[in-house]
Amino acid sequence: MSQKKTKNSVSFEALSSLDAPVSFWKGIPFGLQHVMAMFVANLAPIFIVANAAKMTSAQSAAVIQSGLLVAGLGTCLQLYGAWLIGSRLPMVTGISFTYVAAAAAICADKGYGAVVGAVIVGGLLELVLGLTARYWRRFVPPIVSAIVVTSIGFSLLTVGATSFGGGDASAADFGAWQNLTLGLISLVACLAFQLLMKGTAKQLSVLFGLVVGYAVAICMGKVDFSGFQELSVVSLPQFMPFKPEFDWGAIISIGLLYVVSSVEVLGDTAALTKVGLNRTPTERETAGAIAGDGLISSVSGLFGCLPLTSFAQNIGLVAMTKVVNRKVILSGGLILILASFVPAVAEAFNSLPQAVLGGCTIMMFGNIILSGFQMIAEAGFTQRNITIAALSLTIGIGFTQVSDIFAQFPALFRQIFASNCIAVAFVVAVILNAVLPGEERFLSAPAKNED
Repeated sequence: MSQKKTKNSVSFEALSSLDAPVSFWKGIPFGLQHVMAMFVANLAPIFIVANAAKMTSAQSAAVIQSGLLVAGLGTCLQLYGAWLIGSRLPMVTGISFTYVAAAAAICADKGYGAVVGAVIVGGLLELVLGLTARYWRRFVPPIVSAIVVTSIGFSLLTVGATSFGGGDASAADFGAWQNLTLGLISLVACLAFQLLMKGTAKQLSVLFGLVVGYAVAICMGKVDFSGFQELSVVSLPQFMPFKPEFDWGAIISIGLLYVVSSVEVLGDTAALTKVGLNRTPTERETAGAIAGDGLISSVSGLFGCLPLTSFAQNIGLVAMTKVVNRKVILSGGLILILASFVPAVAEAFNSLPQAVLGGCTIMMFGNIILSGFQMIAEAGFTQRNITIAALSLTIGIGFTQVSDIFAQFPALFRQIFASNCIAVAFVVAVILNAVLPGEERFLSAPAKNED
């Protein structure tokens, strides 16, 4: 009897191993959990930029389809790789928020075609940065990577809180008791499932919270089913729905953000291997992750969509569940690809209320911050590292909370840094790491005073 139970279940050891054999069908719930954790966040940047570009509903729908397709393809690429491209780690990719402000500004000035052209060229730049990472990676020591990971976690706190309140801070019902109730029910469901269940089932706590929250939202009338009307059964994503325009101003603006994104990937990769595999990433994994994001971003541009990156939401899910099996997460990537061809599947995910998502993700985002703290501790609490971490996080997080402090800087500088605490913290950390003396010299002055 016990042998049959073992044969028909998925062991935690298999789920927490990169390449342990797991039945594809039994792994689907765990892959589905990864998809549901990132689905709305994957589409949100598209909604914002599509609105800025004044797209028609048909154009917006085409970009949404493309966003699902490239997110799935990018996830598969990162999981298994091709040549030197792809991390071969349990990464889930999605449309990045890093580029939203710059893309919206370019749309208003030069049109969406200029965004598409910049996305294609910038992706090739990130591909090159990935393939050459071993030459510049030494300028990003462990303390800098730790700061990037920590700032990633802090940058997501407002995302989780905004989702918990309803998703749109300008909406009339933002913070309404219905939204807060949904968020709280989803959070409690996650915690209760994790505390009460045993064995492998504990790893499905986020999926359980999403399902419970979604069911309660239906009863409360908070799920919008209007999007299901007049849906076609199958719809193919469009290749090059927009004509690319290669404007140098747009290319430079987006290209600089690709450099910032490359560093974010360094932090994401370090965080993922730390929380999921309890080790640091190899040089091959880091380089492959950056190159993979670059290649799939160029492909995304060809499908008229925005750049992609590894999703911190899913790193938080790995931190919470310890599920890193590539075959399991592959099912999530294939679900995203399927959703791009079946509009009803995409609409079902898209109808998930933001408050439900917020309730299930806020703890995941906190786990990323704690992982960053652990990485800072592993880098060592030397006086030099403490100085770098304290100043970088204070300036990165503090200054971007008061974005008007950048009012006198050029517009391009503001686009990149004014609301991106990850970029600011990284730049400050790199500068401090370069200019501050080594630990021995850093402490030499107090030592002389004692003599």
